[in-house]
Amino acid sequence: MKKIFILTGEPSGDKLASSIITKLKIQNPNIEYLSVGGEHLNNLGIRSIYDLKDITYLGFTSVLLNIFKIKKKISKTVDEILKFDPDILLSVDSPDFTLRVAERVKMLNNKIITVHYVAPKVWVWRKKRVKKIKKFIDHMLLLFSFEKEYFDKENIKTTFVGHPLIEDKENVKIVSNNLISKDRMIISIFPGSRKSETTVLMPILLDFIKLMNIKNYNYDYIFHATNENKKFLADQIKKSNLKNIDVVSDENIKLKVLSNSVFAVSKSGTVSLQICNLNIPSIIIYKLSFLNFMIFKFLANIKFANIINIINDKEVIPELLQKECNSKEIFNSVIYLLKNPDLIKKQLIIVMTH
Repeated sequence: MKKIFILTGEPSGDKLASSIITKLKIQNPNIEYLSVGGEHLNNLGIRSIYDLKDITYLGFTSVLLNIFKIKKKISKTVDEILKFDPDILLSVDSPDFTLRVAERVKMLNNKIITVHYVAPKVWVWRKKRVKKIKKFIDHMLLLFSFEKEYFDKENIKTTFVGHPLIEDKENVKIVSNNLISKDRMIISIFPGSRKSETTVLMPILLDFIKLMNIKNYNYDYIFHATNENKKFLADQIKKSNLKNIDVVSDENIKLKVLSNSVFAVSKSGTVSLQICNLNIPSIIIYKLSFLNFMIFKFLANIKFANIINIINDKEVIPELLQKECNSKEIFNSVIYLLKNPDLIKKQLIIVMTH
């Protein structure tokens, strides 16, 4: 029996990995799995060697503050992978954790085939990292076709596989009729999967909704959550006393809600691809601590935070970052776009061509 160890570092990677493994289980049910994963892999019956929350950190300063914990987890993970002795180590996203593990595993057991999904954004920063990666990654699975050239230069084997979470546009059967009302319009909100993200963004987003309600706009706001952060979001919403808000975490319901939304407000990340794929107009928000932002600006060599804008080399989807990521700016941007359907149409046409 073949064995695969699946290595993720955060909920989004767990979700991506589960999409791949679901298809792989159909093609070949006789594979044994072990993982560092979360709820999605667990739902497939794949055990995780520890709780994914133990290694989910955001930002450079958070990593520095937890550096000894992370090093300990890396060592434990390497030991467990070597003990499991898989044929393939499939690492997914979270390169600062997963690639460090993969490098040590490859060094200690060169027979394990290492495959990494979601290439590190070497086109954003640390381009020299590719030279190092080729020493311990046997194959790279790519989200975007334009990434190929960066790895071809170093003769790293790659396959463009796209994003499994945006491949399927079929209507979802599971629907909550209480969430989707014909006489009200939905604005979907994506505050992030990590508590460190949502802690910063939730007060801003709730104030944005209050501003919208003052103007008596007839909208419902649905927050898209993971099972891990659903309770935190619900608690924050309850404290706000806002009545036209709900939280969903079921993937089928989330997809149906987004499909029926008139607009989306999303933190920067790959979820924006799913929003664009469903032809939903949107804006991007994000806020780092001052120190993290300065480090990012020093290391990054891009003008934009969102992948759609990076690909087009212009701001197709409005980005509200740092100081601009506040309730008033979000309110102004959302209302401006909703009142100008020609601008929304222009945004969607550009997005659809990519």
